[in-house]
Amino acid sequence: MHAVLLVIGIGWVVFWLFWLVAAFGAKASRGGLGRYAVARVVLLVVVVLLIRSNWGGGGGPKIGDDPVLVGVGFALWVAGLGVAIWARLYIGTNWGMPMTRREHPDLVTTGPYRYVRHPIYSGIILAFTGTALATTLLGLIGAALIAAYFTFSATREEHFLAGEFPDTFPAYKATTKMLVPFVF
Repeated sequence: MHAVLLVIGIGWVVFWLFWLVAAFGAKASRGGLGRYAVARVVLLVVVVLLIRSNWGGGGGPKIGDDPVLVGVGFALWVAGLGVAIWARLYIGTNWGMPMTRREHPDLVTTGPYRYVRHPIYSGIILAFTGTALATTLLGLIGAALIAAYFTFSATREEHFLAGEFPDTFPAYKATTKMLVPFVF
């Protein structure tokens, strides 16, 4: 079980490094860079607490002794990171931090965006849930907080998209779900 924990830990580090490097190719943002700084700080704190609780030895009830939960958690983690990376590749230069407005954005509706309007958020939520199932129950609290933050972010972004793409976004919104295919 420690090998799974090590793979998940290293995987998260590699994922976030990829995310950081990929951010350099994004379009310029327009205004309001710090408008939601508090929400971003909260997200960062949740991430740090998850890492500390999972790999620092003080994270509450451990799930790592149940091989079924570890396996399910690991599979969800892999699937979640895969979806997030797939979506990041499809959104290309339109990507930005949650609620960032890009100059000259494009409405991306292909790839994973055919199924949900915010697949990066969906993937990260899924990956955090998988991490929690494979490691500690306290991680589920962090996953719920991240899900709440991303739901808020998605709602705010959709107001912007509706104004930016008044002819195409309503139809796209009517045919896709926000975060979970066929559900929500």
